[in-house]
Amino acid sequence: MSPLEAILLGLVQGLTEFLPISSSAHLRIVGELIGGADPGALFTAVSQIGTETAVLLYYRRTIRAVCVGWWTSLRGDHGSDWRSRMGAHDSDARMAWYITLGSVPIVVLGLLFQDAIETSLRNLWITVVMLVVFAVLLDVADRFGARERQIEELTPKRAIGFGLAQSLALVPGVSRSGGTITAGLAMGFTRKAAADYSFLLAVPAVLGSGFYQIAKAAAGDAAPGSADAVDIVLATLVAFAVGYVVLIGFLKIISTYSYRPFVYYRYGLAAVVVVLLLTGVLEADSGAHV
Repeated sequence: MSPLEAILLGLVQGLTEFLPISSSAHLRIVGELIGGADPGALFTAVSQIGTETAVLLYYRRTIRAVCVGWWTSLRGDHGSDWRSRMGAHDSDARMAWYITLGSVPIVVLGLLFQDAIETSLRNLWITVVMLVVFAVLLDVADRFGARERQIEELTPKRAIGFGLAQSLALVPGVSRSGGTITAGLAMGFTRKAAADYSFLLAVPAVLGSGFYQIAKAAAGDAAPGSADAVDIVLATLVAFAVGYVVLIGFLKIISTYSYRPFVYYRYGLAAVVVVLLLTGVLEADSGAHV
């Protein structure tokens, strides 16, 4: 991978991470088109640290309040009984627990199916199916969801629902934001509330995945791929800068418009990938990980 290719993939990551169109699918497809091989799960996971840093910057006040609320509740500032320590009297502390609870599914499933996630589940035919299936689900949820609940109306059960949806994004083509936003809309949350919780929920999962892949690489057990360390760092920096701008724009857009354009985009992308696969331009299983 050349520096120019790394910059292009960082641009792709930044443009697609927060949109419900699957950044991992785009990296998988564009990476093979420009470089002849899948950049790999390591590249995908670490470059997402860049876009997740954009989330930390944008939601910095909310994240600070959540962390402080969690700590003060655990410390017993609102009462020494277990309910008080679990956030019964502090909405920020409850949000911290909801994010923790919602992160459990992706951690468990990510560890259980690690090998498949890094290899067989990156097959482009699977990506095509996921692009179409979750386009349909997003469209239905956006059309028929009540869109009444605010983020303050989260419950443990709903947090787990968000978490299970997020875990599906381990498969390229699903989309982390697409899966969790779809779940939120289906549970009756507003578009803004579903997106806000989706992005906050992603923080521990994305950072954990990225640093886990870095630790594996340092131990000589990196996930297969076509990128080296310099490529990944360069792409991550670009992803951060572009992702921050896209995040701001996306949150403004969804306050007014539906998700229909993203649904159509997913259908179009799936059709393009099918054509490229059938004509031999793309390989279902890239040489980077077979």
